[in-house]
Amino acid sequence: MTLMNIHDFLSPPVESARRTGPHDRIVMSSRVRLARNLRGLAFPGWAKKSERVKALDIIRPAVEGLPQLSGAFSETMDNLGPLDKQILVERHLISREHAAKSSGSGLILNKEESLCVMINEEDHLRMQALRPGLQLRQAWMAIDQVDSELERKLDYAFSPELGYLTACPTNLGTGIRVSAMLHLPGLVLAEQITQIISSVNRLGMAVRGLYGEGTEALGNVFQVSNQMTLGEVETDIVERLNKVLLQIIEHEENARGVLLEKKPKIVYNQIGRAYGILANAHSIASKETMNLLSLMRLGVDLGEFPNAQRALIDELFVITQPAHLQKQFTEKLVAEERDLLRADMLRERLRDVSRPNPKATGASGAALDKRN
Repeated sequence: MTLMNIHDFLSPPVESARRTGPHDRIVMSSRVRLARNLRGLAFPGWAKKSERVKALDIIRPAVEGLPQLSGAFSETMDNLGPLDKQILVERHLISREHAAKSSGSGLILNKEESLCVMINEEDHLRMQALRPGLQLRQAWMAIDQVDSELERKLDYAFSPELGYLTACPTNLGTGIRVSAMLHLPGLVLAEQITQIISSVNRLGMAVRGLYGEGTEALGNVFQVSNQMTLGEVETDIVERLNKVLLQIIEHEENARGVLLEKKPKIVYNQIGRAYGILANAHSIASKETMNLLSLMRLGVDLGEFPNAQRALIDELFVITQPAHLQKQFTEKLVAEERDLLRADMLRERLRDVSRPNPKATGASGAALDKRN
């Protein structure tokens, strides 16, 4: 197992922003997570510290020994500082709940950042596979293989009637949570997002904000995931969500097309103002930055910024967030100082990006036809 600082291990944001996948204009990432527990040991929320440490000592070597986790980063949560943990949350590699854990909890992450195992979060094991774009099937196959190999080494808590036993009843059965992170500015601007969320909810799916349950959809980014885990086989859950996501992609593409056809000036105004503030502000908060970068990302997708790549915007999405910004400076920054430094960074990074050019789009929305 590689011993190193988490910052030396993580890919630079400029690199991770270049990862591509199917439909990645709209689907930013796909994730499949499995919850598992060890038989005979109390769930982490009820366990004493000694029991959590015992579970960690059993699970950690089993995970580290998997070929897929060769050369992975492995550490206990009490050895990671608050800034390290927050950076992992901002990268969507661990949950906010896991970031709050200390002794008796652990993290194992492979070099490609495509496999991540949280030990003693809500369950003894929360293992997840991540992929760029719409790749739910690939993520499922990867995590299914990890789970099968671990099941040969560990004694899982399993009931023939109920399936895998989990701390939260909503994960009971398969223990699977399939999700995707979607960028939906078209549906938000067209004021159709509420009805789309209602439709998705009626299909038994959950829609959440940028950091999952209880968070807001900053930057027009929404997480869509399955709600039921019991009484349905994993592949059916994956396929059902995949089908729903393809429908949402179609609605988003249509919303962008209709907006360009019927209300082009509103679209150009939003994108132009976003660029104007981001490229010229001298103080800007994290939340406003995310929302304006979302509109710039839409502008890139529509061809309004011919000399800008989407990877630049995706990188800025990450490096302008509080912990990533703080990491660049040794002294502790208060929010006002971060707002000033964030604005300096944005002006510098957007210096060579020309102002948006609606003529490059064409009111017919020709740029929208560049489907994945």
